[in-house]
Amino acid sequence: METTGLGYITLDRLTRTLSGGEAQRVQLSNQLGSALSGVLYILDEPSIGLHPRDTATLIAQIKKLTARKNTVCVVEHDASVIKASDYIVELGPGSGEMGGRVVHAGNTEEFLSSANTLTAQYLRGIKKINVPTWRRKGSGKHIVVKGARGNNLKNIDVSIPLHAFTCVTGVSGSGKSTLITDTLYAALALRFEPSASGGARPLSYASLEGANHITGVRLINQEPIGKTPRSNPVTYIGVFDEIRHIFATRSSAKKEGLSPGNFSFNVPGGRCEACKGEGVMKLEMYFMPDMYITCASCNGKRYSQAVLDVKHGGKNIFDALNMTFDEAYVFFSGNREITKKVSVLKDVGLGYLRLGQSALTLSGGEAQRLKIARELSASGKDQDFLYILDEPTTGLHTEDIKKLLYVLGRLVDSGNTVIVVEHNLDCVKTADYVIDLGPEGGEGGGMVITEGPPEKIARCKESHTGRYLKEALKEG
Repeated sequence: METTGLGYITLDRLTRTLSGGEAQRVQLSNQLGSALSGVLYILDEPSIGLHPRDTATLIAQIKKLTARKNTVCVVEHDASVIKASDYIVELGPGSGEMGGRVVHAGNTEEFLSSANTLTAQYLRGIKKINVPTWRRKGSGKHIVVKGARGNNLKNIDVSIPLHAFTCVTGVSGSGKSTLITDTLYAALALRFEPSASGGARPLSYASLEGANHITGVRLINQEPIGKTPRSNPVTYIGVFDEIRHIFATRSSAKKEGLSPGNFSFNVPGGRCEACKGEGVMKLEMYFMPDMYITCASCNGKRYSQAVLDVKHGGKNIFDALNMTFDEAYVFFSGNREITKKVSVLKDVGLGYLRLGQSALTLSGGEAQRLKIARELSASGKDQDFLYILDEPTTGLHTEDIKKLLYVLGRLVDSGNTVIVVEHNLDCVKTADYVIDLGPEGGEGGGMVITEGPPEKIARCKESHTGRYLKEALKEG
């Protein structure tokens, strides 16, 4: 446990309180202690939640497994893990319908020197996320948390500039989420969104100043946007109403007396009543997880035949929902309301998603970017909001991180404030302001080591983040 970077975890820590990365490293620790050989280990993004210092330790432990004649297969985006591998298989070339093919398979040396894939281009520096030529100074106003002492925080005071992009950094377990999510967000949620907070109380702190300078707070996490097949991107971003209105104005729809409501699969009238518009039937398996099978009545199309007979541009409502957002942008090019919101999905790199795609099929990163897209589409209405994201780069390729940073910048430029808890150096080096906690995890952390623009963090000899950030700034 010590060698995998989990020495800060107490012996009585409940496993349900561990992060995904911590839980995975606990399992890795267990395997390292077993001294087995001839085993195939599959690790899905083991670097999640790890500071670059801890990632180096993780790599050393993985190499110990392979030294015992085991095979380790890692699904990963982290550059240092990829470079430390012996063999690379890259899938792509794009996402969704544009992916699913092997674009390279070979030893790492060959990959780094000659592969022409997107990942190889980033690793060789042909493509990169550049260091900004200027950094926002903020509005001059701040939100100040004083006397934060939850979990391992050492009675610290933190001042966060408004109308700026702030990264909170530090080694794993240093108190980042405790400060930002469990203290700051929880305190602001009680003030602005008491119903959404569920009555949860913030961890202990002395005072909170500057909340009067913002109009609300949002925690944009990687939780699903819905829990049933009925939830989907087109409804979530608020563009389905306009699409239903278009179909309802067709002459064939008027002839049948169909209204926009008949083109919704959420209410009776036009949906398939056998599956209640879900397109699938749920089979309860009692002692096993529930199963979903395609509805035999509508063949998964969700609607009655009368509704499916209505066409716009040669497509019915089911065909429209089966389009990707890239396709929808072209198909509905004559409707500004639709293209305005659809273009935001393209901007955040989700153009490959289908309009009616079930929320159950979205990854955590996709769900989070979908939430950001919805906020962006409403950014002209809401300003002075505080947006909090906890490790938003989890599960993202560098190309997707570049798109994420672009849209986070748009949120700030729209008059809002963004706070990100993050380890990814590409993200940290583009921030306007950085607050570095540490110096270690657990009881050895919980203090503010340094704060300021990334260049200041890089000059701090006591900061583990600064040591790695210094190199990232040079490369950028």
